[in-house]
Amino acid sequence: MSTFWSVFIIVLVVGQVVGALWLLQAFTRAPRAPQADTTGHTWDGDLKEYNNPLPRWWLVLFWLTALWLVVYLLLYPGLGSFQGLRGWSQQNQYAEEVAAAQARYGDVYAAFADLPLAELADNPEAVRLGRNLFLNRCATCHGSDARGARGFPNLTDDAWLWGSAPETIQATITNGRVGVMPALGAALGEQGLNEVVAYLLSLSGRGAADPAAVQAGQQKFLQYCSACHGPQAQGNQMLGAPNLTDDDWLHGSSEEAIRDVILNGRQNQMPAQKDFLTADQIRTLVAYVLSLQQG
Repeated sequence: MSTFWSVFIIVLVVGQVVGALWLLQAFTRAPRAPQADTTGHTWDGDLKEYNNPLPRWWLVLFWLTALWLVVYLLLYPGLGSFQGLRGWSQQNQYAEEVAAAQARYGDVYAAFADLPLAELADNPEAVRLGRNLFLNRCATCHGSDARGARGFPNLTDDAWLWGSAPETIQATITNGRVGVMPALGAALGEQGLNEVVAYLLSLSGRGAADPAAVQAGQQKFLQYCSACHGPQAQGNQMLGAPNLTDDDWLHGSSEEAIRDVILNGRQNQMPAQKDFLTADQIRTLVAYVLSLQQG
């Protein structure tokens, strides 16, 4: 936080506190005896509001609330960059809670540390623990059934952008992945875009395009796309480039969807989990993902 905004927040908060205390002091010094004059407000013809002082117990509650506010601002963050006398922060509290959870449950996950990843997928307890982690960490993107959605891979099929070996899945979960499809609309032009789309549709036996357009699209594919997807368009798991000859399309397989991907590009990110899960927890998560492939 910059100095300007820190000072601005401090002045704003202190001003409101001082104003509230001044208002309480004014009410505290008001005459205590009931008064006969009214505020001038009338409801239902004859229901009048008298200008009487607040009850003493009510004023005491207001003073206690104001005192608690001052104590809170001294102990906890609330005055710009001032961190409070206790030095509390939500990051520190989160770290403490994570450390406490790991101390409590660390041995549960460590029990599987010596088992190979392939064997963990056959261990019901390891799979159960991994599923719990999946529902907490992964279901938001991949779905509770791990079948994904548009832009988020289905983990129950055999189409893996980066490979399905246990160690590869472990590396993906641990370190994350970033996949980039560059926008090629400017390089291809409208006609070139139509030709490449026609060629891609022909790879899976779809579309009734002009053979000349398909052939021209193949030449442009070799020029602009084969470096990542390969000359046969079967992808490259080292780069996370998908196979374009099957029926698994991460962002949709319609002609409009393919055109949009080529025209505007895509950037996908699988976030790294190493800062949130221990190595033993990641192993059980791998076990659950591998179990999805069985049968």
